[in-house]
Amino acid sequence: MKSSVISVPTKGKILISAPFLTDVFKRSVVFLCEHDEKGSLGFIINKPLKYKLNEILEDFPEFDAPVLFGGPVQTDLVNFIHRSGNIIKGGYEVNKGIFWGGDFEELKKHIELGVLNPSDFRFFLGYSGWGAGQLDREMKDTSWFIGEGLEEYIFNTDYKSLWSKTLRDLGREFALISSFPDDPSVN
Repeated sequence: MKSSVISVPTKGKILISAPFLTDVFKRSVVFLCEHDEKGSLGFIINKPLKYKLNEILEDFPEFDAPVLFGGPVQTDLVNFIHRSGNIIKGGYEVNKGIFWGGDFEELKKHIELGVLNPSDFRFFLGYSGWGAGQLDREMKDTSWFIGEGLEEYIFNTDYKSLWSKTLRDLGREFALISSFPDDPSVN
């Protein structure tokens, strides 16, 4: 499925980092859950961690859903995105059928009952946040490209190729960018 190029960040879209970013956002794809005059918040969806949630959280049932590095803000905080809004109450619908958060105790209960599919969940340590106007300034500096927040991106498990794929899906003019080497000095 192809995304169209979007120039204004809004909730439910993805931010694709420009290839010159060398910080924590290097080759990142961020699912934007909030964007308004107060700021922006999202989660990096292509940086998996080697932990299981029950290894991080005490008294959490075993659940084989991915845990990802969501961003550099509050890295001791766990958030989740899911496709189980009909089961987990209290979530915020970001895109049609894609929810952020919900009742954590209810989540644990449903995991213990075995009624949830791990592939419908993404857990995040930390988040990506921008203050008022900060993301808009970064957009003017072309630090980010914006695409559709497609379900196939958010729940993708081919993390290594997601950055390139989302750029290619923006159109031909981004195909060259998507093939830039990770370290241009070795090219």
